[in-house]
Amino acid sequence: MPTMRAAVVEAANGPFRVSELEHPVPKSGEVLVRIRASGVNPLDTKIRAGAAAHARHGLPAILGIDLAGVVEQVGEGVTRFSRGDEVYGMAGGVGGNQGSLAEYAAVDERLLAIKPSNVSMREAAALPLIFITAWEGLVDRVNVQAGQSVLVIGAGGGVGHIAVQIALALGADVCAVDSASKADYLRSLGATPIDYSSEDVEAYVAKHSGGKGFDVVYDTVGGAGLDTAFKAVARFGHVVSCLGWGTHALAPLSFKSATYSGVFTLIPLLTGEGREHHGDIMREATKLVEAGKVSPRLDPRRFTLETAASAHELIETRKANGKLVVELD
Repeated sequence: MPTMRAAVVEAANGPFRVSELEHPVPKSGEVLVRIRASGVNPLDTKIRAGAAAHARHGLPAILGIDLAGVVEQVGEGVTRFSRGDEVYGMAGGVGGNQGSLAEYAAVDERLLAIKPSNVSMREAAALPLIFITAWEGLVDRVNVQAGQSVLVIGAGGGVGHIAVQIALALGADVCAVDSASKADYLRSLGATPIDYSSEDVEAYVAKHSGGKGFDVVYDTVGGAGLDTAFKAVARFGHVVSCLGWGTHALAPLSFKSATYSGVFTLIPLLTGEGREHHGDIMREATKLVEAGKVSPRLDPRRFTLETAASAHELIETRKANGKLVVELD
C-alpha cells in the first residue's frame, strides 16, 4: 500500500512524531486531497493536551482542523470537484476524523470549496475555522444588516479579525475591542479600535454608541468578555459568543430584552449534520476574499511537519502574531 508522512501525537502533551502511515483512500462522497498547508488553531493545542473533551478526538491522532490543497482523486458519487482542483475547508482533526498534519486526507466533499484564486495555499489554510465561526455568528445567528452597529470583543484575534471584516463587508459600523498594540491594524480594516485597558465598557458604550449600546456584540473571548458583551448590547440587541464557557448573570441581557446565541462550529464534523452548510460558507469566503474584502492576518514565521510543535508553543504562550500555518510542500 502507498504511504504518506504525517505528524502523530500519541499521548496527552506528547511530542509530534513524523511517521509513514497508510495512504487514505476516498470513500463514496469523499475526495483525496494532497495537503499543501494546515492551519493551526488554539483548539489543536487543547486537543493535544487532552483538555478538549468536547472535540471528541482521542489520542493517538493526527491533529489539524483546517487545510488547503489539491484534489488528487475523487470517490464514487463526487460531483463538486475534479482532479487538480485547488480546495480548502475545515475538514477534520476532531471527532475522530483524520486531521490535516499529513500529506493526504480523504475529505467529505460537502466540507470543501474552491480556494480563492488570489491567495496562497498558506493564506487559504488560515481561513476555514475562523471564517466559519465568524460567519455563523454574524450571518446565521444574527443576519447583520447594513447600518447596524457591531462591537467585536477580541477583535484582533483569529475569529475576531475575520468577524470585523465580514461585518464591514455587510455594511455595518464596527467597533473593535482589543489591546492598544492592535489598534493600527484594526483601524486599517475600517473599524474603530477600542483599547480595553484604557476604557471600561460603560465609557466606550457612552462614547461610541451615545449610551444606547450596540445592535450586535460578538464575543470571541468568553468569560469576562461575555459579561462585557451583555453590558454593551443595546435594547432588543443580540449577543453572540463562540466561547460561552463559565457562569454568567443574565440580568443585564434580560433587562434589555436582548438575545443571546452560541456558536459551536464543530457540530458538522462531530455529527455529520450541517456539512453542506460548511461548504456553502466556504464558498462565501471565496467570494469575499476574491473581492478583496476579507484577508487573514498571518504570523510571518513558517513551519513544517517537523516544526509543528513550535507553532503550538507560540499559541500556548500567547506569542503568535497572527494565524499560524504548517506547510507541507
